[in-house]
Amino acid sequence: MLSRYYQAMLDKSPDDLADLYAEDAVHEFPFAFPGFPPLHEGREAVRAGYRAAWGASPARVQEVRRIAAYDTADPEVIIAEHVVVGTLTTKATTFTVPGLLILQVRDGLITRVRDYMDDSGVAGAGAPVPGDGGTAGPRDRP
Repeated sequence: MLSRYYQAMLDKSPDDLADLYAEDAVHEFPFAFPGFPPLHEGREAVRAGYRAAWGASPARVQEVRRIAAYDTADPEVIIAEHVVVGTLTTKATTFTVPGLLILQVRDGLITRVRDYMDDSGVAGAGAPVPGDGGTAGPRDRP
């Protein structure tokens, strides 16, 4: 599951990502910035949300470095730590974004994700956010 999730990020493919989700899945962003939804409810909301975010973003993921995947007492829960490395095409600058995913998977599909991502790495590279006075935020999520 993680390999396909990370590959969808590398490909910036909202369809490949959304196809990993159950129809009624929830994807939460506990660290969401103002103007960015704190969650996507349902597979099609995941698809639409990532299509909008990735379509508008100058961020290009070059690599997802897997730091660790942790065993849990619940076989339906996956915890994964990673670092996303990428570039901003508009400024030719690089960024690194550490993150932690907590995924619940049932019958081969994601039912819930808590996506903890430190967007300050993208902000430090200078990515603009529409309507935000030029500072970076989740719309620039890799």
